[in-house]
Amino acid sequence: MPILACVIGEDFAAVLAAAQHGDEAAFSVLWRDGNPALLRYLRVVAPAAAEDVAAETWVQVVRGLPDFHGDEQAWRSWLFTTTRRRAIDESRRRSRHPTTSLAEVPAAREPKTADAAAQAMENLATSAAIAAVSALPPLQAEVILLRVLAGLDTETVARIVGRSPGAVRVAAHRGLRRLAQTLAVTGVTL
Repeated sequence: MPILACVIGEDFAAVLAAAQHGDEAAFSVLWRDGNPALLRYLRVVAPAAAEDVAAETWVQVVRGLPDFHGDEQAWRSWLFTTTRRRAIDESRRRSRHPTTSLAEVPAAREPKTADAAAQAMENLATSAAIAAVSALPPLQAEVILLRVLAGLDTETVARIVGRSPGAVRVAAHRGLRRLAQTLAVTGVTL
């Protein structure tokens, strides 16, 4: 005989019917009845993810509640079957995508970040450079990006943009000259 055979008791059918029709108070009765036991179960079978699995379980319950039929014992069985399946899913997910606590990572392997002020200045300079290049005619901007950012040679850029190597050199020269003039006027330094 189960320890918690009937918790809601003879009102279960009415509570279930009301919850199935969207009554939040009735659903809260089901939740208050089931969630504490569900969390105790999960703290044993999925201790690292008990709350997450419980939340996923209740999402499934909300989706499936209109189609559920049965008494309180069937309800509890369905609730814990759903919980067990979500716990198994979570276990599989964690085995495919393991995580490590930052406390367990050796200090030498901890991520290091640059000084926040230096990073902000670099981002501003990058934004300014992108804005300046974007203001160039499209061919000049594309040629400069392919030459400077991608590090491609003139012949490769010429093939990509469908122009002669001479036209690419001219576009790059004009674009860089225009950039230098624009940056000198605005006072931006890169």
